[in-house]
Amino acid sequence: MPRIEIKKDKCKGCGLCVHFCPKLCIKMSEKLNARGVQYAEFALPDKCTGCKSCALVCPDVVIEVFK
Repeated sequence: MPRIEIKKDKCKGCGLCVHFCPKLCIKMSEKLNARGVQYAEFALPDKCTGCKSCALVCPDVVIEVFK
């Protein structure tokens, strides 16, 4: 099963990964990270296909996809 890791304290909360995930596996957290912004979190791991769309669009390269 694919999984992703998001470095939450480096996330700037742009939401691009949320927008581009075809399976809607990522959502914005209601909590704040060390930067003081809402960060992306892996919400639905059972739906993830490992397509890497989230990692490709992340401008700060804080998402890693493992298969």
